[in-house]
Amino acid sequence: MSPSHVAPTHHEFMDRARFPVDEWRLIERHINPADLGTTETLFSVGNGYLGMRGNVDEGRDSFSHGTFINGFHETWQIHHAEEAFGFAKVGQTIVNAPDAKVIRLYVDDEPLLLPIADLVEYERDLDFRSGVMSRSILWRTPGGKRVQIKSRRMVSFTQRHLAVLTFEVTMLDDYAPVAISSQILNRQDGEDEYHVRSMAMGEGVDPRKASEMRHRVLLPEGNSGNLADGRVTLGYKCAESGMTLAVAADHRLETANAYSKRIQTDDDLAKLTYRIDAEPGQPITLTKLVSYHTSRGVPSRELLDRCRRTLDRAQEEGLDKQFADQRAYLDEFWARSDIEVVGQPAVQQALRWNLFQIAQASARAEGTGIPAKGVTGSGYGGHYFWDTEVYVLPFLTYTTPRAARNALRFRYTLLDAARKRAKELAQKGALFPWRTINGEEASAYYAAGTAQYHIDADISYALSQYLAATGDIDFLTREGIDMLVETARMWVDLGFWRNEEDGTFHIHGVTGPDEYTTVVNDNLFTNVMARFNLRRAAAAVRELAIRDGVEYDQVVSRLELEESEIVAWERAADDMAIPFDEHLGVHPQDEHFLEREVWDLENTPLEKRPLLLNYHPLVIYRFQVLKQADVVLALFLQGDEFSAEEKRADFEYYDPITTGDSTLSAVVQSIIAAEVGYHDLALRYFMSALFVDLADRHQNTSDGVHVASTGGVWSSLVAGFGGFRDHGGVFSIDPRLPETWDSLAYRVTLLGTRVKVTVRADELELEIEDGKQATLRVRGEDVTVLPGDPVTVPLKGQGPRLNGEPPPVPGRRRSDGTIIAAIVPGT
Repeated sequence: MSPSHVAPTHHEFMDRARFPVDEWRLIERHINPADLGTTETLFSVGNGYLGMRGNVDEGRDSFSHGTFINGFHETWQIHHAEEAFGFAKVGQTIVNAPDAKVIRLYVDDEPLLLPIADLVEYERDLDFRSGVMSRSILWRTPGGKRVQIKSRRMVSFTQRHLAVLTFEVTMLDDYAPVAISSQILNRQDGEDEYHVRSMAMGEGVDPRKASEMRHRVLLPEGNSGNLADGRVTLGYKCAESGMTLAVAADHRLETANAYSKRIQTDDDLAKLTYRIDAEPGQPITLTKLVSYHTSRGVPSRELLDRCRRTLDRAQEEGLDKQFADQRAYLDEFWARSDIEVVGQPAVQQALRWNLFQIAQASARAEGTGIPAKGVTGSGYGGHYFWDTEVYVLPFLTYTTPRAARNALRFRYTLLDAARKRAKELAQKGALFPWRTINGEEASAYYAAGTAQYHIDADISYALSQYLAATGDIDFLTREGIDMLVETARMWVDLGFWRNEEDGTFHIHGVTGPDEYTTVVNDNLFTNVMARFNLRRAAAAVRELAIRDGVEYDQVVSRLELEESEIVAWERAADDMAIPFDEHLGVHPQDEHFLEREVWDLENTPLEKRPLLLNYHPLVIYRFQVLKQADVVLALFLQGDEFSAEEKRADFEYYDPITTGDSTLSAVVQSIIAAEVGYHDLALRYFMSALFVDLADRHQNTSDGVHVASTGGVWSSLVAGFGGFRDHGGVFSIDPRLPETWDSLAYRVTLLGTRVKVTVRADELELEIEDGKQATLRVRGEDVTVLPGDPVTVPLKGQGPRLNGEPPPVPGRRRSDGTIIAAIVPGT
């Protein structure tokens, strides 16, 4: 977003009477029906495989009910207004899995409906250490009876297919007949059993939302219920994708009160109802264990057997063990991943919420990618983008490398599909899809989708980062090198030489990260990243030839690799066209970018933002205006390829014309702002990114967590203020601590050793928390730290300090003498 629209550094983003500060919990003190969608997202629980939105237990009211399983999707034919060869043919959309969260309560036959209930007390919290969402209510019924209700909801990190729900009811003063109805409900068609459509349905066109299905998606394949043991099951098959799902739930009611129960199952509902004669002071506790299993085609009856095994094991182990295992898992997660900002409790709370969301999106995403919304919502259709590699994988690589390896292995499983996609676009090698679930391109708008060829380089970059941080040679030689080779082949084939003898290598007809400028020639980000991809592939092959001749021969045979190819990669990289305008002293975003006039953001009405929802793409494409950081992102990812002077000049040019309409932008702008010296601006960008979802700054948190932004928050702290970089396997630190912060402490795991880095105004401390020694380069000097022997390095300041904001672009003179003007289209 342009600096004038960046929130003030110390602005209080949240209503603290409603959401008080707690460094380890997100707490809600009262409900507000106006932002149900936002809170449903904020209080979601998940483990990367299974996610449950923070809908109220009772199921009403809601903005958008949601239970999501990573990768479980339906397919549908994409109908283009005008067809063309190579257009994406089959869309993919995540399915809203049967909802097992529903536990309805009736007292004196009156339902508990939160929006209209007389709530004497209310508190809901999401605990980042226990991984449990809890709610406590004191309800005064219409008849004046006081009822204490406590519930817990957890999706297990240790048992991938298990969710645990508890619901406790106590009449405090009076006897009452109580009914508890526990349900599993198929909501895929957008209606509940009362035929009430979600508030999220039927809204205007927004490309960030999921596509709505027009056919029945989940075809019933059986249901069952056993009154004796309280187990109910449902099985389904997706109508078009053929994917299968089974869900089962066990129920156990504990109370000293007398009760009876009945069971009901049909195609779309499994319900167990308890009728209790509730005496005052006698608690009623329902425990509900739920298991989901999915497959690309295994019969649902087999999946039901798997659900039964999951539930049987959980019953045998007991409820306490499930919660204890969850806490133990998260204790280890925080030991590896926590970042501490002393004296900034509101920042600390928001930061831990963001980091916890990455865990919920990735921890058990085994065999799948990491969706743009994790498993918290249906936004972007549950698709995987470059978000994973550029924004999420750095966090995983340096804190939880096993999860990073899983995500990269998933990309490897899509390599054959990427080879096929490259052929469809008349290219050699492999071209990974811009957005996908099953490996096929699902982007119907090629200009801002398929044309983003840079995804190949993004994947190669993330792979290289992972290899440098872990030394996982086994993954490189068996799988990773195939991705490097095939993506390098694509780049050499996509680009072309102008005067091959002494000319340059160009890449035309592509789109960079900035989706407000599409299908251009020599996009700087694409060319810089392609250069890296080509060099890294060549180096990996040559290193393998030296290290392991047998493995090298296998790679050569498997990929039909020739020496002439490697030479071609190196030559193309060395002679890659890197645009630079000598007159303005900046790198043009693409060959013709600087020829356009600037969009006058200052005088664009707020109701016309974001631009993508208010202007035709052709209008936007005619201007110098950015949806998100493009050149600036290249300055970060390939920082060793640019001088300090170039970084500052590029940042000062592009920052004022960046709208921030993408949540991916502020974190990168914060990192480079900090590096070049705009410390206050860096902090403002960071705060904006930190509260993207918590304060619903883009008005679409209801669609799910912006997972890439949460990963970017980690990078903005570790790489931005913390100054951590990894270029070519050299780990370096040059911090930029904000003036208002006392200290910043973060952790990075390097080659199996976890290092705690603490930045203070005048010193940097390095400490080994786990593992052997580590060597890092601190402001140009190598520092080795050993276990039990922390090292303190004096710091002379926190880099350059620049006041204010970068100057505006309009008014600058191009090399041809013309003046860059500022325009608001349509005025």
